[in-house]
Amino acid sequence: MLNLKAIVHGKIIRENKIWENQVLLYADKIIALLPEAEFSNEMADEIIDAGGRYISPGFINVHIHGCIGVDAMDDDDDALAKMREILPKTGVTAFLPTTMTYDFPKIYRSLERIKRAMEQNGGAAVLGAHVEGPFISVKYKGAQAAQNIAQADFSRLEQYGDVMKIITLAPEQLADYAFVELCRQHGICVSIGHSDADYEQALEAIHAGVSHVTHLFNAMPPLHHRKPGIIGAVLDSDVNCELIADNVHVHPALQRMVYRAKSPEHIILVTDSMRACMLPDGKSELGGQEVFVENQVARLADGTIAGSVLTMDQAVKRFWENTGANLAEVVAMASANPARELGLFGERGSIDVGKNADFVIFDENVSVFATIVKGKKVYVSA
Repeated sequence: MLNLKAIVHGKIIRENKIWENQVLLYADKIIALLPEAEFSNEMADEIIDAGGRYISPGFINVHIHGCIGVDAMDDDDDALAKMREILPKTGVTAFLPTTMTYDFPKIYRSLERIKRAMEQNGGAAVLGAHVEGPFISVKYKGAQAAQNIAQADFSRLEQYGDVMKIITLAPEQLADYAFVELCRQHGICVSIGHSDADYEQALEAIHAGVSHVTHLFNAMPPLHHRKPGIIGAVLDSDVNCELIADNVHVHPALQRMVYRAKSPEHIILVTDSMRACMLPDGKSELGGQEVFVENQVARLADGTIAGSVLTMDQAVKRFWENTGANLAEVVAMASANPARELGLFGERGSIDVGKNADFVIFDENVSVFATIVKGKKVYVSA
């Protein structure tokens, strides 16, 4: 028997605008949206009063290493389970656990755990893996371990073609674009990241099928008026780009510039968060290296920025504040845009009839009140 639920008295974010005086009816899928005047309490078995808050599609984080003391590469099934359980507190209803530049046996073990997690229910959904490395540039390795960097070879990862959704690599290291084509055949999005590519190399890679850029501005050459580099290629094309909107990785002024230069549908907000996320300042770890978190900024011992402690609700709030963008546009950067890129917009990423009932309810400060995944409340604020 269908257990019909309703959310009332909310401002629904959909179709790039905000709808008021509407009721959202759902079970595990979205059943209907109708005017409040046409709704009566007898129509639903359960009613949530949003109290004037926003009702948004659930956030999808396509670049996250860890949080609350665990990492996607931990040799422990409980690590992903803990991430799935806690992430709805930040509005996340689905995510890509992100691996790093480790030895291949460890990468394989991580992908095996991610594959198992994709079949599990409860909390935020695991959609697959974002494989960040090991096919990257030594020069722009960032917090990645140099000794494990390797030449791109699809055969070394092909057995996980159904698990990997994004692969970050340095295109200047490729002999040709056969690797990119094999990824595309498997439905894997190829991303430029941790790369020393110049403008011409980056644009050629984009024309060859690379459709994503990992944490724009970070782990790549800076923008120069005579050497536009990867950043110039991003601003001069329709490629999708990640932004870590923590005001540490990217200055608010640059966030505004990207918003003005790019079509909003090509910006994807991410956290790139590490295990120290949602924990107090102190010593932590990322990719086998010691990390020190001070004033909520994570760095290696040599001062290199190492991931972030940002959460998705904070990313939405800061980008909204920094740019003055329409809230519906910003929400799309954390929901519709990643869903489209992953080929999942038919089932998630917006509030439309027939899609998964994945919602986050938040206030004017983007403080999360409740998160719903496939029609089930998985987080409600105290």
